[in-house]
Amino acid sequence: MSALELGSLLSDPAQSGAYFIDIRDREALEEAALGLDFAVAVIDCAGCSDKDEILERFAQALRFPDWFGANWDALEDCLGDLSWWPAKGYVLVLDHIAAWRGAEPEAFAILLEILNDAAASWAEADVPFWAVIPMSAESLPDVQ
Repeated sequence: MSALELGSLLSDPAQSGAYFIDIRDREALEEAALGLDFAVAVIDCAGCSDKDEILERFAQALRFPDWFGANWDALEDCLGDLSWWPAKGYVLVLDHIAAWRGAEPEAFAILLEILNDAAASWAEADVPFWAVIPMSAESLPDVQ
């Protein structure tokens, strides 16, 4: 996909949501998002062993306010607000999440639901919101 096509896709709130991507496309996606003046948050999930650690990584990467309650509902509230970080659009890059995804599939499913709900909510306001999960090309066919 060309940079122009990628920028066009990222600009469309109706297409936004949580997606698995080929890790080789990660850099181009991040560059395209920054070129659109989107806020980009890289959430490094390496070594996370439970929900609490994932929530902490989100809080740090997105600079959540002090009132963040460190639970799923609070994550949903913060992702639906982001008033402390105004931008034309948002791209969250969830790096190194495969191990936690494998260890906590139910929690991962909840996280995906929250991310997709946030994208739908932002789309109603005509603001693109993307959460991307870079994976090796070999792993992508196994994604369900």
